[in-house]
Amino acid sequence: MENLLELRNEIDAIDREIVDLFQKRMKISSEVAEYKISTGKKVFDRTREAQKIQAVTELADNDFNRHGIEELFQQIMSMSRKLQYQLLAKNGVVGRLPFIAVEGIEKSRVRVVFQGVEGAYSEAAMKAFFQEDITSFHVEHWRDAMEAIAEGSADFAVLPIENSTAGSVSDMYDLLMEFENYIVGEQVIRCQHNLLGLPDAELSDIQTVYSHSQALSQCKEYLGSHRDWKQIPMVNTAMAAKKVKEDGDRTQAAIASAFAGEKFGLKILADKIYDNEANSTRFIIVTNQRIFRWDAKKISISFEVPHVSGSLYNILSHFIYNNLNMTKIESRPIPGRNWEYRFFVDFEGNLNDGGVKNALRGIREEANNMRILGNY
Repeated sequence: MENLLELRNEIDAIDREIVDLFQKRMKISSEVAEYKISTGKKVFDRTREAQKIQAVTELADNDFNRHGIEELFQQIMSMSRKLQYQLLAKNGVVGRLPFIAVEGIEKSRVRVVFQGVEGAYSEAAMKAFFQEDITSFHVEHWRDAMEAIAEGSADFAVLPIENSTAGSVSDMYDLLMEFENYIVGEQVIRCQHNLLGLPDAELSDIQTVYSHSQALSQCKEYLGSHRDWKQIPMVNTAMAAKKVKEDGDRTQAAIASAFAGEKFGLKILADKIYDNEANSTRFIIVTNQRIFRWDAKKISISFEVPHVSGSLYNILSHFIYNNLNMTKIESRPIPGRNWEYRFFVDFEGNLNDGGVKNALRGIREEANNMRILGNY
């Protein structure tokens, strides 16, 4: 026991030395920051840090220690950078964010595009977000909607980004990278699926059911009790309702919203047939203007990281050091670059906040191709 106590005392003494040395290092980092403020020199020097890590790992006497020292010094240098970013921010060297703060997003007398046909959940999201006195039109594909706002034929687009059951809409992330369009709002719509038929149809008449493939899977339990029904996927739920109306066949039904039923004059044969009571879709409101509300509370960004150990952790640590709450992270393959990925992150904050500016500066310097997708 005495030997163990002595060993612990030795460790405590070493730990105190480490703390003292760490604080001395941070003090010197502050002085380095002052030099960089006066000269305009960048904080992050990737070549210099790689050389430094190689030099200190060569001082280790075995492989285990080499890996440990490499990880230790990666973190020490990461913390030094964060301190320097904070000092730069305190001295007003924050960099320029090319977004304009506005009092609010215009919701009346604007042109809005949504994907799908009338009666789609995207139209319901549009009506929930915007006021009545707008001009709206619909297009067949998400790309068409992005092109409409990029070229100016629409002021805003309403597009799905995530479903609480099915997950993220991956293609939407790719389109956000392809177009210079920005998220300025979001609207969550409950996906309350109903079985819709012609006004003179009865449940016993139904032989074929049309809907989007996800809606069919989200009503699996109900459809399982009608195994004799043929299930046919459609582009979206509203298109299914439109087909039932246009075909005029009493044996056909659609799984769609009550909103779609009203649009196409269909009767609810069975309501709330979904498996998951909380099933919802989150829609984003997109424009080609770089604007954000003064009271915006969520930021979406994208970035790429070098394909080396610890690179993603170092980027995400900027949220920790600036007390920012990350709410979502998504990855997508980078076209033309096998096994390399682009990351999409949502976090709480406003572009006017000091902590946000500090985190974004660090991420911009250390990641590749960082983009702010919107503050909303």
